[in-house]
Amino acid sequence: MRISSLPRYYRNLRRWQEIIVVLRRYGLADWLSHLRVDFIRDWLKDDQGVPLASYSREARVRMALTDLGPTFIKLGQVLSLRPDLVGSEQAAELQQLQSQVPADSFAQVKAIVESELKLSIGQAFSQFSENCIASASIGQVHAARLTDGTSVVVKVQHANIEAKVNEDLEVLRGLAVLAERIPELAVWQPRGIVEQLSRSLKRELSFSRELSNLLMFQSTLKDYKGVIVPHAYPKLSTARVLTMERVEGESINSLGSPAALIGVDRYATARRVSDLYVQSIFIKGHYHADPHPGNILVQEDGTIALLDFGMVGRIDDSLRGTIEEMLWAVLQQDSALLTSLVKRAGKIPASIDDAQLSNDVADLIATYGSQPLDSLNLSGALNDATDILHRHRITLPSQMGILIKTLVTLEGTLRLTSSSFSILQAIQPMMGKLRQNRFSPRRQARRLRRMYVELEGLVERLPSQISSLMELVQEGKLDVQLSHRGLSPSINRLVLGLLTSSLLLGSSILMASKVPPLLFMDGGPLGLKDLSLLGVVGFVISTLVAFRILLAINKSGHLDPTADENDSSL
Repeated sequence: MRISSLPRYYRNLRRWQEIIVVLRRYGLADWLSHLRVDFIRDWLKDDQGVPLASYSREARVRMALTDLGPTFIKLGQVLSLRPDLVGSEQAAELQQLQSQVPADSFAQVKAIVESELKLSIGQAFSQFSENCIASASIGQVHAARLTDGTSVVVKVQHANIEAKVNEDLEVLRGLAVLAERIPELAVWQPRGIVEQLSRSLKRELSFSRELSNLLMFQSTLKDYKGVIVPHAYPKLSTARVLTMERVEGESINSLGSPAALIGVDRYATARRVSDLYVQSIFIKGHYHADPHPGNILVQEDGTIALLDFGMVGRIDDSLRGTIEEMLWAVLQQDSALLTSLVKRAGKIPASIDDAQLSNDVADLIATYGSQPLDSLNLSGALNDATDILHRHRITLPSQMGILIKTLVTLEGTLRLTSSSFSILQAIQPMMGKLRQNRFSPRRQARRLRRMYVELEGLVERLPSQISSLMELVQEGKLDVQLSHRGLSPSINRLVLGLLTSSLLLGSSILMASKVPPLLFMDGGPLGLKDLSLLGVVGFVISTLVAFRILLAINKSGHLDPTADENDSSL
């Protein structure tokens, strides 16, 4: 270990201590909630004085992540995108996480802006507000004006945020390694989640990605009527500074009030937003992935403005086809096809109960498949579907998890706008077009081309791989490794049983041969005489061990033919 690394290890140690203190604080409420002693339960309270034991487990997880700071808040936001891993209730709770980070001083903001733009603030902007509009985990936003008078907003990264994030990521990787050893936590795939969080944070630490997303959506939506995207200014943007047009408008949730934007058709607005997302997802393959009400503005003429393109979902052609087939299976109420598609799209555990999964999917379709579209609760259906995945420990691709979260959020946003509208009303008319596009000559030609490239690569590699395999066989270096799951307890019992039978047989021979030292040489109870002491000791030990094996087998249920074959207690 290098001496220069000692400060980093010391900082990580202090962070570990902080994490343990917070987790202990919120974890104690798990057992306190079962106590009937009210004065003990009231010892641990939140900032408003409410006992922690009165909160649900999901709420306490959210509160603990909030106390741990920006990186852990981002971890919660990443987990909120994966209801298949944490369950719909925990994912819904984590969606409430908001990063309220104290703003940096104007002197720090000014230093970063001038360092990044290589211009003084006076040269780049005619006005620049010293007070920020909002401050989140990665950066803060200031209002400004360009030299030509255009009103803009400038997003500036927090000072030293990269070092803080890297420190927390190191700690999280250590926690993930420990969590992998705990069966209850291992099913969450902690190391994979931390890696996903690391990639997400590294993308957010560079505003260049959000700038490219803005430019992409400006291009793809320029011909879409009634929707605008803020104009970006690349010459006044870097990895730590992002300058974009300031767009005015009311949040879309304000349409829930009859007095707001009286001239705007609420149903038409909801339909325009849903059509935009359906086409973005299923036609273009990329979409705005954070459609909460604060990121969708409505102007007086009904124009829709989309904000915050830091999170953009992308779906490749293969996954898009799978999603289309799933929607078709739901509309046709084909539970067998939907079960097959779920197993094909997700990562299936080895111990999955296929019959129970089929029953759960059939119940889901029976519950929601026959409901009319205008009354169907899409959020409830998606939450129930993710609960099924979570219960069977089926892990979906991260892109599909983001899509589910986007649809749930979008459904809630549109319900605020028009309570009678469902996003499925926009999806159903497109199903015929989607199937036509799926089997269109152009798409099939693209699919055949991809298959040809993959097949060509396989054919090129196959001869050399076969030759290498044959060389290993000829040289006797070919090793075959077999992994037997759940056999260790059975093998232990088998070996112990063989040793016990050998000990019993040997003890019987010792007693029959009257091997000294002998007991009861002059006669004993029940007519016993000349018993070998070694034989008696071995007989008693073998009997006790045999009895122990029988108890273990009986406890595990293996004497019952209907018991779980994977259970073991020895």
